[in-house]
Amino acid sequence: MKPARTLLILVMALSLAMPGWFAAKRALLNHRAQADGQARIIEIPKGQSLAQVAQALYNAGVVDHPFLFNLAARLTGRQQSLKSGEYRLSPSQSYDAILDILHRGRVVLHPVTLPEGFTLVQIVDRLAEAGLLDRQAALDLAYDKEYLKELGIEAESLEGFLFPDTYRFAKGLSARAILGRMFRRFKVAWQPLAKSAKELGLSRLQAVTLASIIEREVSLDEERPLVSAVYHNRLHRKMPLQADPTVIYGMADFNGNLTKADLRNDTPYNTYTRSGLPPGPICSPGRASLIAAVHPAQAKFLYFVARGDGSHYFSASYRNHVNAVNRYQKRRRK
Repeated sequence: MKPARTLLILVMALSLAMPGWFAAKRALLNHRAQADGQARIIEIPKGQSLAQVAQALYNAGVVDHPFLFNLAARLTGRQQSLKSGEYRLSPSQSYDAILDILHRGRVVLHPVTLPEGFTLVQIVDRLAEAGLLDRQAALDLAYDKEYLKELGIEAESLEGFLFPDTYRFAKGLSARAILGRMFRRFKVAWQPLAKSAKELGLSRLQAVTLASIIEREVSLDEERPLVSAVYHNRLHRKMPLQADPTVIYGMADFNGNLTKADLRNDTPYNTYTRSGLPPGPICSPGRASLIAAVHPAQAKFLYFVARGDGSHYFSASYRNHVNAVNRYQKRRRK
């Protein structure tokens, strides 16, 4: 006789006596389909009845009798509280343990890393590739004026306001839930910096825009305050920022080779042809770049050039800058 059938007969027999009933209930809740078994991923769609959930678990081999599982749910009062979602369950888990997981909604969480310097499109693409959201729905939301107003973002999109980090998301979440969580992480990172930005005369949008440029310009944390100083000094003198990453961001199609013609092509993000900050961020800056944007180094630098090893040489005069370009750039091209 199969164990599930034996248990069913035992439950029916012992339910005739009160002490036996408690023993039967305990046996039912502790029942396992197998003594051991490999965990598997099971998706419970929204709107499923208890009977449908029990049948789905049976079909997946997690429970060995849908009626018994149904009964266990009713005996514990969980028959109407089982949540939809994606679960990792094993036939070696007791009925009570499975019910507790479904009751608490302990769904599978998928880790996804969104690095500093990713653009809005890159972020959405990675989330879509992980199967966590619909790409077009997310982009539509990211540019939705009412949604941006709801979040208090005075910009054209969520660009720059989705904090880079490693997240763990459940499948089935809405784009609003996922992007909203990333924006809340941004707010937590920004809150202690708001006062410093105000003291510098920068709005939040301006500070995040500057931080995004710093993020794309440098990779060494110790250089971020120095690059920030260069841009603050240029802004103070009303000099064009001349930041290549902003030019690239404003291009419809970039092939990896920035030309002199590109630098002359006027767009809202071309900081060679236009003074001041561009209209908005060009990527999602990390914490170090946000800090650097509102805490620039006390330096008189106006220029910097890549050394070719990941670091930069900083200059306060144009003559020194030209010499540095000849030393580090032109020599490398030979």
